[in-house]
Amino acid sequence: MARHVLALHILGSGSKGNCALVEGPQGLVMIDDGFSRREALRRMRELGIDEDRVKALILTHEHTDHVSGVGVWSRRFAGPLFASEGTPAARRSLEGIAFETFAPGDELTVAGIRVTTFSTSHDVVNPVGFRFECRGDAVSFATDSGVVTPGARAALADARILALESNHDVAMLKTGDYPAMVKARILSEQGHLSNDQAAEAARELVTDRTEQLVAMHLSQDNNRPSIAVRTLAAALGAELDNELGSSATRASRGAGGELRIRAAGQNRPITVR
Repeated sequence: MARHVLALHILGSGSKGNCALVEGPQGLVMIDDGFSRREALRRMRELGIDEDRVKALILTHEHTDHVSGVGVWSRRFAGPLFASEGTPAARRSLEGIAFETFAPGDELTVAGIRVTTFSTSHDVVNPVGFRFECRGDAVSFATDSGVVTPGARAALADARILALESNHDVAMLKTGDYPAMVKARILSEQGHLSNDQAAEAARELVTDRTEQLVAMHLSQDNNRPSIAVRTLAAALGAELDNELGSSATRASRGAGGELRIRAAGQNRPITVR
């Protein structure tokens, strides 16, 4: 089994703000920043994270809920800022910030962590997801994608920690109050992954090496953590840990270890190790 040298800290995941940090032995890589500096630091303190250990910031895409805090953060941050080609020019608040740009598929090395980038499918300029690797450990991360592309499947698979979008329950979305145009956008191949899509992908992405599966970017209007967890658990043969369905566990199988399934929230930061 790989040593647990990486951890994933999720400050918040959802339409009101997104920010996560991958921690390795030499520091942290921040993924997106959709919170005010004060709120990001408050949530970091809640998880026992020191802002001085953040060594880089990397963006998935330019939507406001992922980048609204980047401008203020960058003015008081000395580390590198990374974004895919075209992303900084796609949002006025990112113009003038000294990003180092990359093409999807490029590999970066930050704080001793190898970061593999890959394309996702969303209605923005050049959306990406990431695989983080260090000393045999791996964290894979993808949100805001209408489909799981072949390249994404290859990069996401066989990680110890898998953070995967599980945005909506299709029935809740279709019968909800969103305008028809918004529903069509979410359901499109450039929208967001449903619980069922995430579950289908997880069957392939989760291996005996995977110990943690985190449902990401849940809609507050068209999903519930228990629905996302139940859907993923059913697909993977896991048992619910409680009647609420807040988490699920699949017992060790053969050479594999225990798999835990949970959902990230908008307002409650969590650490996944």
